[in-house]
Amino acid sequence: MNVNQLSQRLARVADYLPKGAHFADIGSDHAYLPCFVCLHDLEARAVAGEVNQGPFDSAKNEVEKHGLEERIDVRLGDGLTVVQKGEVEQVVIAGMGGPLIRDILDGGKEKLSNVNRIVVQPNIDSRSLRKWFYEQGFLLVDETIIEENGHIYEILVAEKGNPSACYNNETFEKEMWLGPFLLESQTEPFIQKCREEWKKKQYIVSQMKQAYSPDEEKLKQQNKEIQWLEEVLRK
Repeated sequence: MNVNQLSQRLARVADYLPKGAHFADIGSDHAYLPCFVCLHDLEARAVAGEVNQGPFDSAKNEVEKHGLEERIDVRLGDGLTVVQKGEVEQVVIAGMGGPLIRDILDGGKEKLSNVNRIVVQPNIDSRSLRKWFYEQGFLLVDETIIEENGHIYEILVAEKGNPSACYNNETFEKEMWLGPFLLESQTEPFIQKCREEWKKKQYIVSQMKQAYSPDEEKLKQQNKEIQWLEEVLRK
């Protein structure tokens, strides 16, 4: 992967940024994403945040190589501490676990007052992000799921708005877990993910049942989620 050839995962993330974006890319690594966006959109500007010195240095070098120092500010710091309140209009956090992304957003939520779009790509546990968006007054406006090099990735996009608008009250818990847009589109990567989840949960239930005193509430929840997956796989 490089600036001219992003991974499919990051290319889809870039697609969700509007023309003329002024965004923060948190955990920017080599700054491939902000460089790609700014090279293809002369009005775009970015803050590339990195918490570790090595990736920070790599990002600085990449930005300088493409002559983008005037439009991409590479900053060393933890999470959203690298931006000022009201400084950016979009936030991207990609390639981390869902709970870590949630904690970064929650730890810097005072910085989100002017942010009109958040794009996240969690490697695991997208449910924790849907829940955070819902609780913080962000409406989930789109979701994508892709398969790349044997891995399945979800991308979630949220904007300020009525967080209930995308959910059905009768299937709220199921949609919060599996994703309302993903349940609607039923793409092959989504079906593949559901198959894998079904296998994992069957194993978990079999192990729980062997316990001397199984946790009945947890067992009930696992069986409920298995039922939801089977509803998807029967279609």
